[in-house]
Amino acid sequence: MITCVVDYTIDPSKIEAFEEFARRWIDLVNRHGGTHHGYFLPAEGASDKALALFSFPSLATYEQYRQLFGRDPEFIAADKIRDDSACVIRYERTFMRPLLPDETSS
Repeated sequence: MITCVVDYTIDPSKIEAFEEFARRWIDLVNRHGGTHHGYFLPAEGASDKALALFSFPSLATYEQYRQLFGRDPEFIAADKIRDDSACVIRYERTFMRPLLPDETSS
């Protein structure tokens, strides 16, 4: 399993647009082979930071999903929310390998 962590710097005055953008991507990831773990939005502290975490069974599965970017109308529409609203100032993607609790040890 591979987990993508996306670290966003957002425009706090455009949080509603960012939430709409985020909801679209949760649905798209879940429908195209991944598991979206959610977006984590500002609550305390810095008001311009947000995170997204989603996993795919493998890097190959993630790459299949990435092939839809810029081609699939739903992917283009989701990115259009971000682009038209300018709710995202910048973002950085990092791939991580999760270490999950061992269910047999509880």
